[in-house]
Amino acid sequence: MPYKLLSLAFGMLGGQLAGVLFEQLWKRVAGQDDAPDADDRNYSWRQVLVAAAIEGALFGLVKAAVQRAGAHGVHKATGQWPGDH
Repeated sequence: MPYKLLSLAFGMLGGQLAGVLFEQLWKRVAGQDDAPDADDRNYSWRQVLVAAAIEGALFGLVKAAVQRAGAHGVHKATGQWPGDH
């Protein structure tokens, strides 16, 4: 299976994992079931932007970790690093 297909699958898996992690983190840190939406008037600019920054950082971290682990797995299985020719 070409690595690009695996990479797509890794990205989808990472996105789902990051979403679950963010929901759990937000519940523990903020004590709320849902993070503030940008168009919800009940939240301040600060609350909305802090939630978005945390969510974005977590998504980036999880995506990079999952893709890196996938690349290592492909390297172990094939002996070649994805993208090397």
